[in-house]
Amino acid sequence: MSSRDNVMRKIKAAIKVKGDDAERRGAVAERLQQAPVGIVPQRGQLPDAERLELFCAMAAQVGATTARVDDYRDVAAEVSAYLRARNLPAEVRLGADERLQDAGWDTQKHLEIRHGASDGGDLAGVSHAMAGIAETGTLALFSGPDNPTTINFLPEHHIVVLKASDIEGDLESVWALLRQHKGKGEMPRALNLVTGPSRSGDIEQTIILGAHGPRALHVIVVA
Repeated sequence: MSSRDNVMRKIKAAIKVKGDDAERRGAVAERLQQAPVGIVPQRGQLPDAERLELFCAMAAQVGATTARVDDYRDVAAEVSAYLRARNLPAEVRLGADERLQDAGWDTQKHLEIRHGASDGGDLAGVSHAMAGIAETGTLALFSGPDNPTTINFLPEHHIVVLKASDIEGDLESVWALLRQHKGKGEMPRALNLVTGPSRSGDIEQTIILGAHGPRALHVIVVA
């Protein structure tokens, strides 16, 4: 018997485990496949239009701004309008997300588009969210080349595009959506949950924006 086997035998004896390993592995596998759903608050369980309204209201409550467009081709114009309103340079960084490639950039001749991960020198970056969470105004973003995580945290202004139909009522629904999109062996290395711009109150409980990430968060919801 190896040292590991001896340790495991003592642990099993201490917790009075009965049955062989195959039986217990089967019980664990069944639990993972048929995990019970926990208690989910009712506040996000709304019809689509009301869920969208709740998401926008909660996003505003945590310091984010929102805008709505009817089509992906309108995204670039909204990005340009956001930059102009804040006197920012006409340049943005974005990843390789296919939905962002057809966002009407060709209609904004003055706007410089930079591709790939941010090196920290960008003032504004554009990402596409996997989903939104209505009950908290939170955005869920995959990591990966389509939407590099560096764009989520390094530019001072983070602009996130979100499909209205991808707004879920609660966090639990987002985990289910993630498993549906990816599944075993294909999960992203990270899923970033972003609720409003970066802020900290560590020093004398004074709120400082942009302490650990973007100073501003702007969400463009595509109908």
